[in-house]
Amino acid sequence: MKPKQILHEIDLKFTPCRQGIISTIAESKNALSENEIKEKLDEKFDRTTFYRSFKTLLDKNIIHKIVVDNQVVKYALDNSITLKVHHAHFYCYQCGAVKCMDEIPVTSPKLPDGFYIQETEVIIKGLCDKCNLK
Repeated sequence: MKPKQILHEIDLKFTPCRQGIISTIAESKNALSENEIKEKLDEKFDRTTFYRSFKTLLDKNIIHKIVVDNQVVKYALDNSITLKVHHAHFYCYQCGAVKCMDEIPVTSPKLPDGFYIQETEVIIKGLCDKCNLK
């Protein structure tokens, strides 16, 4: 789905910054940090425009946050946009890449009565296929 379609379906105004963020994330094979996204944008947007657009895309569940640890946070298109099942992510200690592991579905555990799951995250850490060969 193209950025313009995504924004239209979520009932958000199309802006070049929003379009750029969505396109940049969609074209990447790995999840990206905020800085990686900013660096890859063709146009340079002022800081306020970028962060407002970024926050809106997060709040509207167009992109989602993958928290690896207290220093590494990456972003990918949300499963509701990509129509992927909830899946694990892999973090490479050597190159820092975060990759969606679509072939590893994540199911929510059964919790005791009264508990409510808001999200379940599985992050597998190690060496990616490229770094493991070095």
